[in-house]
Amino acid sequence: MIIDKKCKVCRRAGEKLFLKGEKCFTPKCVFNKKPYAPGKLDSERKHKSTLTEYGRQLREKQKVRNIYGVSEKQFSNYVVKASEKKSGDPAERLYQSLENRLDNVTFRLGLAKSRTMARQMVSHGHITVNGVRSMVASRAIKIGDVIAVREGSKETAPIIEAGKRMLDHKVPGWISFDAKTGRAEIKSLPSEKEKDMTVNLHSVIEFYSR
Repeated sequence: MIIDKKCKVCRRAGEKLFLKGEKCFTPKCVFNKKPYAPGKLDSERKHKSTLTEYGRQLREKQKVRNIYGVSEKQFSNYVVKASEKKSGDPAERLYQSLENRLDNVTFRLGLAKSRTMARQMVSHGHITVNGVRSMVASRAIKIGDVIAVREGSKETAPIIEAGKRMLDHKVPGWISFDAKTGRAEIKSLPSEKEKDMTVNLHSVIEFYSR
């Protein structure tokens, strides 16, 4: 059986990262059958080695980076910027930088089943910011920005399907969304306390502080 690369990422992380969207919730999810790292033998699974603090931080960093689908260079830049200010919580700033990416906002709106699909949707020019088409997935969205589907894309099959799904989709509190018009406005900065994933961003900051 050929196992998808994204499934291997989840197995290395030791938990589901939901990189394939709805497929991760089905019985066919590879992690349900093989919840251990790729290449591990039965004897190795029975005698798991204890991770060092460095190992735990590295695993956490890789987990967060893979969830948002950003390169190592991009991710390290986010961490550096989040750590520059002496006041405030750098983990909070890192979370906001990742959540405020245009591809992530598109995913949070329910327009795409996964962040990978959201990234493709943005790069193909289906999303507008303040009425102008934006094709940069990493674009930082600000408070007051209005995100919507480009008028010429509304009749495409993926967008029509997404429109039906969005009616029952739960949008984060920092985004104001009108399901009838399909327009969303950023009302506030996302808060790490509201995150819906088991990630330790403070551990990530510590990893890069070594």
